[in-house]
Amino acid sequence: MATETAHTYLDAVDRALPGYVRGLYLVGSVALGAWQPPASDVDTVILTSRPATADDLTALAQIHAEMPRSPLFDGVYLEPGLAREWPDDRRTVPFVVNGEFQTDRPCGELTPVLWLTLQRHGIPVRGPAVADLDVRVDRTKLRRYNLDNLRGYWQAAVATFPTELADTAPDEVLDPAVVTWFVHGPARLHHTLAHGDIIAKTAAGDYLAQLFPEYAALAHRANRWRAGAPEQFTVADLRTAGDSVNAVADDAWRRYGD
Repeated sequence: MATETAHTYLDAVDRALPGYVRGLYLVGSVALGAWQPPASDVDTVILTSRPATADDLTALAQIHAEMPRSPLFDGVYLEPGLAREWPDDRRTVPFVVNGEFQTDRPCGELTPVLWLTLQRHGIPVRGPAVADLDVRVDRTKLRRYNLDNLRGYWQAAVATFPTELADTAPDEVLDPAVVTWFVHGPARLHHTLAHGDIIAKTAAGDYLAQLFPEYAALAHRANRWRAGAPEQFTVADLRTAGDSVNAVADDAWRRYGD
C-alpha cells in the first residue's frame, strides 16, 4: 500500500506538473521494514527538476489536499541545488507533514537523521539508485543533533508532565499514540548514537527493554499496540514513559556527550 500511495502521488503530480518530480524515495518506517498501517505514514524524499515557482506551489498544495488521508503521504521537497548539498539545518523548504503541505516555515525533517535513513535504507520509487545520489551525512552533526534533541525536545516535553498531569487520575485512559511516542522516540536516538544506524519504532521498543529492563513491560505493550493489538494506556503509563525518556537521555549524554 505504501508504494501504491507513492504512485498515486506521482500520477497526480505528473498530470499537473509534467517533468517536475525527477526522483521519489521512500524513507521512514517503510524503508526500515516496519511499516504498520494504520499507525504508519508514507514518508518520502522528493527530488525536483527545478526550484518551485508560485504556480508550482499552488499546484502542489492542491495535489496534497486531494491525496488519501490513510495512509498519510508526507515528504520533503529538494530542488537540484539542495539535492547536492543535503541540508541538515531545518531551513524553509516545501514539505508535507501529517498530510498537510507547508511552504513558509522551517522544515523540521531536514536533519542528519533523514539523510542517514535515506543513505542506508532509502527505497527508490522514481530516480537513480540511492548509492548514485551521493547522500552525505556529517557524523559529528548527527551525534550533536541526537543529543540536543534528547534534551531540547524530549526532556523538555516530559518536564511539563508534573504540571499538566497534576489533576488527572492515574487510571484515566489516553490516546495510545501519545504514550508510545514517548516510549519509542528517545530510544531510537540512543540507538543511533550507540550504533550509527537508524532503527524502526518497534525495534526501539525492544532496545529500550534491553537497555532499561524496568521499562520492558511498557515497551512491549507499546510494540504490541503498533502491531495492531488493542492495548490501553493510562496517565500512569504516560508518567512511566516520561521517566523512561529521562533515563534514556541522561544515559546518552553520559556515554556520548561532550
